[in-house]
Amino acid sequence: MNRTQLISNLKSVSENSFESSALALFSYQYINNSIYKTWVDALNVKVSDINVLDDIPFLPISAFKNYEIRSQKGSESHVFTSSGTTGSTPSQHLVFDMNLYLNNTEVIFSQFYNKINEYCYLALLPNYLERGGSSLVAMVEHFINSSDYSESGFYLYDHDQLRDRLIHCQKEGIPTILFGVSFALLDYLDIHAHNFPELTIIETGGMKGRKKEMTKSQLQKLLASGFGVDHVHSEYGMTELFSQAYSKGNGIFTTSKTMKVLTKEITDPFCDAPVGKSGVINIIDLANIDSCAFIETQDLGRLYADGSFEVLGRLDLADIRGCNLMVSDL
Repeated sequence: MNRTQLISNLKSVSENSFESSALALFSYQYINNSIYKTWVDALNVKVSDINVLDDIPFLPISAFKNYEIRSQKGSESHVFTSSGTTGSTPSQHLVFDMNLYLNNTEVIFSQFYNKINEYCYLALLPNYLERGGSSLVAMVEHFINSSDYSESGFYLYDHDQLRDRLIHCQKEGIPTILFGVSFALLDYLDIHAHNFPELTIIETGGMKGRKKEMTKSQLQKLLASGFGVDHVHSEYGMTELFSQAYSKGNGIFTTSKTMKVLTKEITDPFCDAPVGKSGVINIIDLANIDSCAFIETQDLGRLYADGSFEVLGRLDLADIRGCNLMVSDL
C-alpha cells in the first residue's frame, strides 16, 4: 500500500479495519523508514511473522530526540518540537504535510465534540506560545481560525483580558472552550474566579515545575471549583503524535479512530500488561504516516477492557530494562 492509499484509509478507518490498516502501515514504514527498519532488525523480528497488532515492534520515543524519524523523502515543511526540561534534548517531529495533521485534529475533535466552527476558543498556553514549534499551538490555532466567533484567541499572561472575554462569552451565550496548560490555569485562578457552568475547560497537562505537584483529581477539583464547572476535560497528545485522545472529566481517556493504546510490562516491553494494571503506554497512530506510527512512550498508564486508558504519570527511566536501552545503539 502506498502513501496516498494510507492517507485515504484514515477517512474510513473503524474498529474493524484498524488492525489491517496498522499492518499495512507497518509494512510501508519498515520499507521507507530507515531508523525504524534498523530498530526492527535489531530486535531480530521477522517481518513475515507479524500478523496481529501485538506482534508489531514499538520504537522508543527517545529516538525522536536523536534521529530524524521519517518515512518520507524530501524536505519537511515544519518541525514540531517538545518543550523538554532544562539541559535536555527536545524531541523533533518532521512534518511533511501540515494539512494532514490539521485535518486529522479537526476530525478527531468532531468525534468528541461538535464541528470546530461552532465554538469560541480561548487559549491559555503561554509556555507553548513562547517557545514555538508546538503541535498543540498549531492545532488550537487551526481551531481559532476556523471558529465562527471573532472572540476566539490566544492569551499569554493577559489574565484581565481573558476574564473580560469569559464574562462576555457567558453573557452572550457563546459556546466557549478554554484550552489551558495546568499551571497557567491555576495562575489565572489565583487572581480571578468564575461561575460559568456552560464553559468547557480542556486542560493539556504540564506543571513543568511551576506549581506544587498534585494528583490529576486534585488539579481538576481546583479548576472545576475556580471556574464554576461540573467537570474539567483533558487532551492527551504529544509532539511525536498526529492524533489525540480526550477525557470528558473522569480522568479516563478515549482514543480517536486513528489511535489505539496498548500497555506493556515495565520491565518487559514485549509482554502485555494485564487489563486494569499499570504498564507502559504504547501508541499506534495511523496518522503518523510520514514518521513512525508505533511508539513506546515514557508514560505510565492503565488500559481498560473498552480500550479507554488512564495516565498515571511518567515512567522512571531507571526501571526500564532490556531492549529499551538498545535505542542508543541505533
